[in-house]
Amino acid sequence: MKPEPAHRSTYAHFQPITTRWMDNDVYGHVNNVVYYSYFDTVVNTYLIKAGVLDIEAGSTIGLVIETQCNYFSSLTFPDTVVAGLRVAKLGNSSVRYEVGLFSNDDETAAAQGHFVHVYVDRETRRPVPLPQALRHALEQLVVGQPEAINQH
Repeated sequence: MKPEPAHRSTYAHFQPITTRWMDNDVYGHVNNVVYYSYFDTVVNTYLIKAGVLDIEAGSTIGLVIETQCNYFSSLTFPDTVVAGLRVAKLGNSSVRYEVGLFSNDDETAAAQGHFVHVYVDRETRRPVPLPQALRHALEQLVVGQPEAINQH
């Protein structure tokens, strides 16, 4: 069963993303693969600004192991996409991010989905416990679901 579009109020963090001319496809709307780029943009920008992701030298990196997106209405150039971000599940070495994409000032999502990162050692690519600073930054994104946090 397809979910209903989420409301802005169900997200903890927001980031505007400017659409580009090249984001539109021949059907006159943002192509579906670009939505995943928006997901990556909001998550990684949040982590970099929180000081918990060093993309060049950090010893821990997140690898995407699962993605999904539901589309409700079209995004088009020259819209501003507002990406809402929350954490739905915070495990020992993994996190499930949920992202809502809102067109301009719309209150309901044009699209929403999730992806799961497993955090691994950069060199060995083996799972590692979330570093404490990363866990703290991610806890700020948990909305109304204290059971979503695994303290182990």
